[in-house]
Amino acid sequence: MIRSIRILRHACSVLALAAGMAGVAGAQVGAQEAATASAETDDANRSDILVVGRTVSLEARTATGSRLGLTVLETPASVAVLDGDDVRARGDMSVVEAVTRAPGITSVASPGNGGTALAARGFSGQGSVLQLVDGIRLFPAAGTITFPTDPWTIDRIEVLNGPASVLYGQGSLGGAVNVISKMPRGDRTRIDAEVGYGSQDTAHVAAGIGGPVTPTVSYRADASYRRSDGYVDRGGSRSLALSGALRFAPSDRFSLTLRDDYGDVHPSKYFGTPLIDGKLDTAIRERNYNVADAEMWSKDNRLSLTLDWSPSDTVTISNVGYYMTSKRKWRNLENYCWIDASGNCPSGYNGTSGTPGTIYRTDNTGIVHDQTQWGDQGTVKLSTPFGHGMANDLVVGFDVNLVKLTYSHDFGSDLQEDFVDPYQFDPGTFYDTQGIAPRYRTRTFEWSLFAEDRLTLTDKLSIVGGVRAESDKVSRYNFVYTGDQITGEVPALNGGTSGSRKLDNTTWRIGTVYQPTPNTSLYAQYVTGVDPLGTLTTYSTAADQYYFTNATGEQIEAGIKGSFLDGRVSATLSAYRIVKHNLAAQRTPTSPVEQIGQRSSKGIEATVRVTLPAGFLIDANGTVLKARYDDFVSGGTSYTGNVPTDVPQTSANLWLNWTGQKIGARAGLRYVGARYSDNANLFRVPAYAVVDGSLSYALRPELALDLHVYNLFDKDYALTTYNDQQWILGRPRSIDVSLRARF
Repeated sequence: MIRSIRILRHACSVLALAAGMAGVAGAQVGAQEAATASAETDDANRSDILVVGRTVSLEARTATGSRLGLTVLETPASVAVLDGDDVRARGDMSVVEAVTRAPGITSVASPGNGGTALAARGFSGQGSVLQLVDGIRLFPAAGTITFPTDPWTIDRIEVLNGPASVLYGQGSLGGAVNVISKMPRGDRTRIDAEVGYGSQDTAHVAAGIGGPVTPTVSYRADASYRRSDGYVDRGGSRSLALSGALRFAPSDRFSLTLRDDYGDVHPSKYFGTPLIDGKLDTAIRERNYNVADAEMWSKDNRLSLTLDWSPSDTVTISNVGYYMTSKRKWRNLENYCWIDASGNCPSGYNGTSGTPGTIYRTDNTGIVHDQTQWGDQGTVKLSTPFGHGMANDLVVGFDVNLVKLTYSHDFGSDLQEDFVDPYQFDPGTFYDTQGIAPRYRTRTFEWSLFAEDRLTLTDKLSIVGGVRAESDKVSRYNFVYTGDQITGEVPALNGGTSGSRKLDNTTWRIGTVYQPTPNTSLYAQYVTGVDPLGTLTTYSTAADQYYFTNATGEQIEAGIKGSFLDGRVSATLSAYRIVKHNLAAQRTPTSPVEQIGQRSSKGIEATVRVTLPAGFLIDANGTVLKARYDDFVSGGTSYTGNVPTDVPQTSANLWLNWTGQKIGARAGLRYVGARYSDNANLFRVPAYAVVDGSLSYALRPELALDLHVYNLFDKDYALTTYNDQQWILGRPRSIDVSLRARF
């Protein structure tokens, strides 16, 4: 209890320090405004390579918090924007690393979910934190998403905290993350390039170019390759990201954009480090307990065609058609557990016994996902001015998707299990007597109709509402494995093995925004949402689950946003409560599974950003929340009052930046509070704070030498967990050097 209070106090201190700095900075800026006006004007007009991510405005329009084209101030919800140049300057190597710099977003990434799963506002996983690319939702297969691949190809990341089902559909009760790609520019040609090398034999080569071809045609092309030996034995990884876009815009009112993105990822085949006697033994910090011939990769390709047309000043039409393929493969020995002095494995493997002091390895698992997604999304926006400060903006639209998945695995094969010395052992090879073969296929058809409206009553007061009706039909066809061949099994509908299931939901939201000044807003909203039980595309049509519905939830939120001193100081503060109903629960080990459970979360989020004279910048955010099971019983065990898994109660980020004439420096603190890896809250994962930093030197206005330092104090910490006592550890202290160019 005392430790928890200290951790909470530490997180609050970070926010208080940042807020205090913001207040002092505001006073300093006001006092020095006349004396430094000329210098600040010169600094703001700088365009050399050291100046990245310097301007963030709450007046900027976003594409994620609303389809109406509202600014952050006009949106009755919490919306954060991460600039792509800022992401790359900080040295973030993945989209997950980048987006967890946003307020309230933490990582629960593991090999099993594609290394991309997130937690937000007390809810975690691909079924509660939706991921989008350019506003189009991605459908996870068995909780796995592996796209987009690399932050090099992104323009920005926008984050909507809280339920987003009204905008994007089921699976977003905790929030939605929208990765927005670099787009063609018709004004001038821009070239970006980077080459780097660092610790663990890490290397990165990337380049991008975009600009006009003719007055009506522009383009953008990017490529990024990364590789590393990793920080554990046999922990090597590599990835390739390619993207290209061609835009035809014969006028300001019409454009057509064709885009293709490809990702080929071979991540580190590292599933975590087992604890010894419940603690991390640094002597095995670099051990990898997977087999020597482990295999893991994903390949994704997304093709889209986007139409934007404004036939008049009051009508805007948009349409996006897309086709995406995803292929993923795993072949690993995944789970490891320490055998204690009593000869037992204390975490998750009841009945396992072995020689004390050894590591028990089990679960040789082979899986293949073969998934395709077709979709089309269209909207029409009508803007109607009424006069006397009144106006109305209305968006109506549709969303249609067809997802085909073939799921292959080797479940039921003779289990490989052995006991190895924790410090020195032969990793062995993958053992499988059955082979990876197709086990079932699903067809998921989703359609929805939605509308969103903003009524501006005065120049200070507006009301925003939205509604979405969605229907999802999942059809499942099971294959039968006979030992030497695969055949099809076609039992009666709802017979427990094959069939179809239809899920219908209507969600809505209503909110209001009051702006006492043009740069400040007070807002409140009520919003509903739905999450799937598991994953929509792998929904079971078995008889005991046939009548299950999606879990439902609602949130009430209020907050304040403000921008001051010509945008040099901005801050946001929000408070919320979310309740999620209809969790699958089982009152006794022999009773049926019912949808009777409930969990909730309430918390506070805050951000502050201050641009100071002489090139200094402070950027901080943090959250404090309380997430609990309100009523939840599983297998006859009550978890009511416990904290859900993978949910830290506190988190914070702090960045201090300085940009001189030829030198730039950054120092960042990432703090993640303690969380639990099990519903019983027996296995606690400690909080951690990691400090990163970078130093840049401008060799020329368009060329810089960068030095990135990760985990400055060489902290051993768990990024996330793969089992109750199996931690996926973060990167140790590392130094990377890169040469970056921008023309």
